[in-house]
Amino acid sequence: MKYLITFLLTLSLTEAQDDNLNRLVSEFFSENATQDPFQHLEEVTSSKPSGFGAIEKCGQGSDQGVHICVPYYDCDSVTKMVVHSRSSGFGTIDIRFGANECEHYLDVCCGVPKATDREPEVREPVSSSSSTSIPRVTSTSPTPPNTSRPRSTRCGIRNPNGIDFRITGNKDGEAEYGEFPWMMAILRANYNPQIHENLAICGGSLIAPNVVVTGGHCVADLQTSDYLVRAGEWDTQTTKERLPHQERTVIQAIVHEHYAPRVVYNNIALLILNRPFDMADNIGTICLPAQDEKITSSECLASGWGKNSFGKAEKYQVILKKIKLPMVDFHKCEKALQKTRLGSSFILHHSFICAGGEQGKDTCTGDGGGPLVCPDSRDQERYVQAGIVSWGIGCGDRNIPGVYANVAKYRNWIDEQLLRLNINSDSYSI
Repeated sequence: MKYLITFLLTLSLTEAQDDNLNRLVSEFFSENATQDPFQHLEEVTSSKPSGFGAIEKCGQGSDQGVHICVPYYDCDSVTKMVVHSRSSGFGTIDIRFGANECEHYLDVCCGVPKATDREPEVREPVSSSSSTSIPRVTSTSPTPPNTSRPRSTRCGIRNPNGIDFRITGNKDGEAEYGEFPWMMAILRANYNPQIHENLAICGGSLIAPNVVVTGGHCVADLQTSDYLVRAGEWDTQTTKERLPHQERTVIQAIVHEHYAPRVVYNNIALLILNRPFDMADNIGTICLPAQDEKITSSECLASGWGKNSFGKAEKYQVILKKIKLPMVDFHKCEKALQKTRLGSSFILHHSFICAGGEQGKDTCTGDGGGPLVCPDSRDQERYVQAGIVSWGIGCGDRNIPGVYANVAKYRNWIDEQLLRLNINSDSYSI
């Protein structure tokens, strides 16, 4: 009888713990299922000057016919004259959020060639507004431009200074354009705002030109025809970047066979795309760690378009955000979580790792499925994916780390699944 009572008590505590974690996970992802990171967006792009004459507008008044606003890549960096080329010859420029000579922050004021000069093909300036309309999702992708810029084909190459331009002024955690080439957005296919409540489903990461890693919770209950994957996205409210985003449909979703939806154990899935993405400066793969590799870096980075804080009052982001997070020891994380409403009997599952625990620094609702990446211990210039955003208590609360699926635990599983599809590991191996 004594052993029976002990067994029943243990079983009761385990079930209570699972129920508690299940409620927490449901709470963390509930808003993700009903709200849209690409809808009701927080305006973080350029604003108009506060007073008349604060900045003389390009091409107006005495400047009419002398200068014109064009996309940054249509202005020669040396002559400051209009050209029409999507090559890298425009040089790297600084983009400042706030008052600008041009309506859109990705436009620059550029000289119009004289009639006696050789007239290049000039693109008419596009009038910009503060519209928060959502880019329409299609099953096809724009044709990527040719570029003469040398591009690395190695995995895990971050662009910390961005490509084409750098962001200055009023910066609030925005990632640079093209900083994380592996960052994917998993979107609802055939999105109709009158029918569907949300467009974005989750984040993900590219490990091969036709393979995306994401959370099992993102796709386990969906058909592959329900969603598609977008690569090369940065500012969700504009298509003015030199390099267009690309979209692919999904032909197969491989969710881990031991994925537990109630408590999101083994929270990993592989998405096989209908055709490979075309690699570009803004689209590349992330490296994966070796099986069971322990990552202890304090310089890890998470990225996404999710909320900056927990709760309905907070807003999703327009421009891709990033946050630096330290890895947290497994047992320290477990003890920290035991001090929350999970209770002192909470046991952290071995399929998880933790990061964060610093005030105001955390992934949040809308970031699910996205990558946590860290500098490789053998080559600090390259990054490996340590985790997949899974769950947490609140967002950015002091001493409460976020919880991530441990990618290193699944390296062999990933290799085996892809080998069956004749996809080798070269694109994600260091």
